[in-house]
Amino acid sequence: MNVPPEYHSPLLQSAIHCLSEAGIELQVSKKRVKNINFRLKPHILMVSVPTFISPAQVAESIAKRVPWAIQNHVQVLEHYKRKKSTSSESSVADSPVLLWGIAQSFSLSHNKKIAYYRQALSKVTPVLFDKWQPIVGANANEIRLKKMHTRWGSCNTRARRIWLSVYLPAYPIECTEYVIVHELCHLHHANHSAAFWQTVATAMPDYQQWHNMLAGKGGQLD
Repeated sequence: MNVPPEYHSPLLQSAIHCLSEAGIELQVSKKRVKNINFRLKPHILMVSVPTFISPAQVAESIAKRVPWAIQNHVQVLEHYKRKKSTSSESSVADSPVLLWGIAQSFSLSHNKKIAYYRQALSKVTPVLFDKWQPIVGANANEIRLKKMHTRWGSCNTRARRIWLSVYLPAYPIECTEYVIVHELCHLHHANHSAAFWQTVATAMPDYQQWHNMLAGKGGQLD
């Protein structure tokens, strides 16, 4: 546990206890940030807090995130193991397959799983872009799929080219829709300003649910 003493409280101690039982250590640090930020890594929940937020607010925010951290920790560990084994992907044994967040009745080697995910993502991508481009009010010139370990999506605003991670089909399809909305909104705002997030929220009011589901799994969004 690495928590500044001013944040200690019965509520936070309870959160720390629940996390510890799940094999997760809590680390809290003060930073120059506007909001409380959470990052879930293998066996660690890292929390960055603004200096102006009260200890009570910090404890309450962390306590609310405990169920999310515990629920998603297994997938974080799986992603970490997959990333470590990248150098020997061809020799990885078959493993269970998740498609749009649902466990399938078969297993595949890593390479075959990537091909399976690429095919699944290729099939839905045109439909999802046709759905969301009018809602966001922006069109991409080009859409590409890529085996990205560190990003869920990225956007080249000059070329209006959007990349999607082939690992997205492992999660509910709404996560892919959120990534598409996120990247399309960058065609309006090239940064992550308040105006950008307002554009995301206007297009997809429930985006936070899918954002949180992907958060801490190693992939980021540009």
